[in-house]
Amino acid sequence: MTESKTSVTFDEIRKILTHLPDANSEAESAARARQQHLTKPPGSLGRLEDLAIWMAAWQGRAEPELTRPRVAVFAANHGVAFNHKVSAYPAEVTAQMVQNFLNHGAAVNQISDSVDAQLRVYEMALEHPTNAFPPAPPWRRRLRPSHGHGMMAVDEGVHLLALGEMGIGNTTSASALCCALFGGKVTDWVGAGTGIDQEGRRRKIQVIEAGLASNADDLADPLSCLRRLGGYELAAIVGAILAARMARIPVLLDGFVCTAAAATLHRLSPHSLDHCLVAHRSVEPGHSRLIEILGKTPLFDFSMRLGEASGAALAIPILRAAVACHNGMATFEQAGVSGPADESRETA
Repeated sequence: MTESKTSVTFDEIRKILTHLPDANSEAESAARARQQHLTKPPGSLGRLEDLAIWMAAWQGRAEPELTRPRVAVFAANHGVAFNHKVSAYPAEVTAQMVQNFLNHGAAVNQISDSVDAQLRVYEMALEHPTNAFPPAPPWRRRLRPSHGHGMMAVDEGVHLLALGEMGIGNTTSASALCCALFGGKVTDWVGAGTGIDQEGRRRKIQVIEAGLASNADDLADPLSCLRRLGGYELAAIVGAILAARMARIPVLLDGFVCTAAAATLHRLSPHSLDHCLVAHRSVEPGHSRLIEILGKTPLFDFSMRLGEASGAALAIPILRAAVACHNGMATFEQAGVSGPADESRETA
């Protein structure tokens, strides 16, 4: 990563948050009006109608498009996985899985293909893992270019961005980050991750408690929480979310780790995630708690906990169906179908 080309400072992030564009109200109104004239009882498609209107509002089109979705997976190594046994898998699996992505062998490859979405994988300085929640993180210099690299995942012409991550140990970072951002007991935020047993979960809790204690003096600011407890892939997700907002591109967030990264922005500006949907509810217990705090409703719950944007990619067909119904259905007038009876006819 070249900092001179991609570095984004915390001050720059705060400035961006004061200039976030809103959804296009005219496109939203036009899309809402169109829904009232389609050949169905109003509201009969339930949330599909809301999703189509949401897509229209953020794309600024009364009839939104979804032929160019992108799935972006950010991968990074965590020192906590090298220094503490907080995962069922060794830390080397991060790099191995990145190669698996490149070899087209992972679940997200298959799901992205099946939903006709472009998949891009971003390696975030795998040769330089973060330290295990250090009091003075030497990796802060690499955090800023991570934000910038996340922003580079957003290109003109992309209709939807589905975000995810890969990093052994990152549920530990996500749990610590959420606890720092929103409080509660560490046990409220910690799950099995990649499948650790109860002893592993107890060890994970102890590591997070120690990390929070050693960084207690620098956790009042959400971005400092991210710097102290997060990782490069979480920082990149923050950058991607911000860049998508500036470009008015709707975003699908994957599971617990991805949503935890997004939550940093929520703490800084409650409306910063208005252009984002949570794709699915992970079985990680902290995810349900976090979704409630963010006021989001996931699109589905398939008991998934894989990460790597698998749930976000799987949600693309739901949005595609919403857009297809919105754009392709005939109106009552076009179809020659009688619409809802007006008041005079009902009372005649």
